[in-house]
Amino acid sequence: MRCAIYTRKSTDENLDSDFNSLDAQRESAENFIRSQVLEGWVALPDRYDDGAYSGATLVRPALKKLMEDVEQGKIDAIVIYKLDRLSRSLLDFAKLIETLEKHEVTLVSVTQSINTKDSSGRLLLNILLSYAQFEREVITERIRDKVAASKRRGKWMGGVPPLGYDIDRPNKRLVVNPDEAVMVRYIFRRFLVLRSAVGILKELKEKGWRTKSWTTVKGHRREGRPWNKSHIYRLLNNQLYIGQVKHKDQTYSGEHEAVIEKKLWDEVHAIMGENGKSRGNKSRSKTPALLSGLIRCGHCDAAMGMTFTRKGSRTYRYYLCGKAGKHSYEDCPVKTLPAAEIEETIIDQLRTVFRSPELVAATAKNVSELEKREVEKLEQELQDTRQQLQVLRASATRLLQTGAESDQPIAFIQDELSQLDEETQATERQLHMIEAELNFHRDKPSGVSEVLSELTVLDNLWDQLFPPEQERIIRLLIEKIMVYTDRIEVILRGEGLSTVTSELQPDEEEGDRHHAQP
Repeated sequence: MRCAIYTRKSTDENLDSDFNSLDAQRESAENFIRSQVLEGWVALPDRYDDGAYSGATLVRPALKKLMEDVEQGKIDAIVIYKLDRLSRSLLDFAKLIETLEKHEVTLVSVTQSINTKDSSGRLLLNILLSYAQFEREVITERIRDKVAASKRRGKWMGGVPPLGYDIDRPNKRLVVNPDEAVMVRYIFRRFLVLRSAVGILKELKEKGWRTKSWTTVKGHRREGRPWNKSHIYRLLNNQLYIGQVKHKDQTYSGEHEAVIEKKLWDEVHAIMGENGKSRGNKSRSKTPALLSGLIRCGHCDAAMGMTFTRKGSRTYRYYLCGKAGKHSYEDCPVKTLPAAEIEETIIDQLRTVFRSPELVAATAKNVSELEKREVEKLEQELQDTRQQLQVLRASATRLLQTGAESDQPIAFIQDELSQLDEETQATERQLHMIEAELNFHRDKPSGVSEVLSELTVLDNLWDQLFPPEQERIIRLLIEKIMVYTDRIEVILRGEGLSTVTSELQPDEEEGDRHHAQP
């Protein structure tokens, strides 16, 4: 039995000492394995130690390495000091146990006498896991209640200090940083004049100002970064600056001193309301963006999202480089693209692809492979359904024999037979449907001429498709669009055309069959 020892500790306290909690857990596990030496147990030399990692998540480097070795067949048993060292989540533990059972790996807990080889060990495992999760949820609720109570009293609950404040650690409260407070007031007052985050961003860049720099409890220095639009809007919406603390939808008077006056806050937010941020979001949701999520700026390697401008009663759509939008238009040579023009260009390119002989031939081959895989899948379903039907018929036969030989009430036998008969009929209908679908796939042609015909139909019908259907087909066909100052590169998906044509063919055949019926 090749035994891997897994250890975990939630915090980094004393991890640098000569003998820490991880060492103690490993020593206990090694002693247990030595006690099982007559059973052939041996401890593997590899260490799987997760220091300063919570048991509430499975994202841990040593645990990842452990499960990789399990899947590679290097481990026969995992020995842990206590169950919660592996996980504190019942759902996560269930996933781990499923993987261990799949690879026939035993889980052993030293202090809880659990061995998942036997049924009693698995039962005790589930009971203890339920209590472990209950304990974690109770602790979480207590912390949540404490945070809510503290914020109602206006206390600062930790985290990254906002620009304009430092942390008085002994008293656990915010104190005003005079130099940074000047920056905060400047940003609020300039917004009254410029009425735009982009204009403020340019001025901050010219002044060389950066976001908050601060030092953690452990002495690590966190330097400020160049400003972007998100930083500015986050600052303008932070109620700490008017001496308030927010918790969910409620606000409370804070212990800290305000940096700006309430009147200035109200004036700024009145302008933000006039700018129609919410109305802009509503317009975005109603306006189609066929290439959203696909189109990227080739110069900045940043996603390009939809933006809008209004002139009179008309709205104009543009794709905006994400980096230019967040930082500065001057840094990006691409900046924006008229949405209607780029969408029309890409659609024209796709319709050209529909007529390419080389791509049509490659698509026909791929469609044939897709059809083959679909037939194999249906054949397996057909076999399974036939076996299920045999089981149901055998059960009905046994029930009839049991009724003839026993003194069970006739009504009971009839009810059971009636239920079996319903299941049998439903399974027979399913069998006929699978057989019909299988015959349809076997008889269906999928040569070059058929694929060319389907793509020609798609080309001719494209302008009649609704925008959501056009968008779906575009996403099936295109993997990525890179935009440069002098060219546009469209990267197609490997099986995109095959997927589209294999979807189109059944629809046409089904339509013919429906029209042929009276």
